[in-house]
Amino acid sequence: MSNPSLLILPGDGIGPEVMAEVRRIIDWFGAKRGITFDVSEDLVGGCAYDKHGTPLHDDTMAKAQEVDAVLLGAVGGPQYDNLDFSVKPERGLLRLRKEMDLYANLRPAQCFDALSDFSSLKKDVVAGLDIMIVRELTSGVYFGEPRGVIREGNERVGINTQRYTESEIARVARSAFELARKRSNKVCSMEKANVMESGVLWREVVTEVHQAEYADVELSHMYADAGAMQLTRWPKQFDVIVTDNLFGDLLSDLAAMLTGSLGMLPSASLGAPMANGRPKALYEPVHGSAPDIAGQGKANPIACILSFAMALRYSFDMGDEAARVEKAVEQVLADGVRTADLMGPEGGTPVSTAAMGDAILAALDASL
Repeated sequence: MSNPSLLILPGDGIGPEVMAEVRRIIDWFGAKRGITFDVSEDLVGGCAYDKHGTPLHDDTMAKAQEVDAVLLGAVGGPQYDNLDFSVKPERGLLRLRKEMDLYANLRPAQCFDALSDFSSLKKDVVAGLDIMIVRELTSGVYFGEPRGVIREGNERVGINTQRYTESEIARVARSAFELARKRSNKVCSMEKANVMESGVLWREVVTEVHQAEYADVELSHMYADAGAMQLTRWPKQFDVIVTDNLFGDLLSDLAAMLTGSLGMLPSASLGAPMANGRPKALYEPVHGSAPDIAGQGKANPIACILSFAMALRYSFDMGDEAARVEKAVEQVLADGVRTADLMGPEGGTPVSTAAMGDAILAALDASL
């Protein structure tokens, strides 16, 4: 059998720095665990525009369609702010999501014990938090037609259409139920069925999929606004939350900040299974390109490293190896190793991006 294949797109800003530490983790798996990946690398975002005049070259898009998984760093920077909207760095990422049809966005919110004081909520509310938000990513109000700004009489009117088909709801619901089976076997579906017809359909279809295919999974329903309240009241009541594009955008950022550090969090965007049974997949840290610290060795590589751990789990069915990486990160944080973004009020000396990578590699060695 051939090795699993990865396309690495470091991107802009701190992307290349954090991705360099991921490459070291990948090399460690080859040297210490006998798990080898076929890795290729290409450009996306502003660096692609600088070379090709487009944020994603057609050849790169073709590679992304062929590999088992794509791992992306970050895109964007102030030097690209005045570009035409069609060629801004972010359009490269959006093209990947659209053409790979990555309809299920997985955003974990996990609070490591060593960082529980970083949250604005009480420690007992967030310590040990481990939830997953599954956001529908390719439909809903962000894509529905008609849309735009029109003129009615003497004033302008902004229009966006919330639109979902049964099949779009069903496929993201299945993704959530499948994830729940690998976790604590609970799904909470969030919508606004009390005021939105699309929410009524969402609840009906999720219920139908549950009854027909996933009756073993515990399913509950909640209005999205109540869900936001419950996430800040007692987030540990949830395991997997599935919701639409708009509410998922809002709720996943809310959940991310429960952990106290947006820059620590990975994400995955998954699509339909390919011929080999693996899903189309793009993995990326939640943080941005942070151009203010790019090239200075200050960036925290953990979110990108944990994104690779998600690839191990969801693309390559290597759950034990994913847990090995996650436990190494947890150990390093427990030992007090901190990059600048994780320095608490007690102060101390932050480590560099590479030094954080060194510490995680040492923890991986200790796990053998």
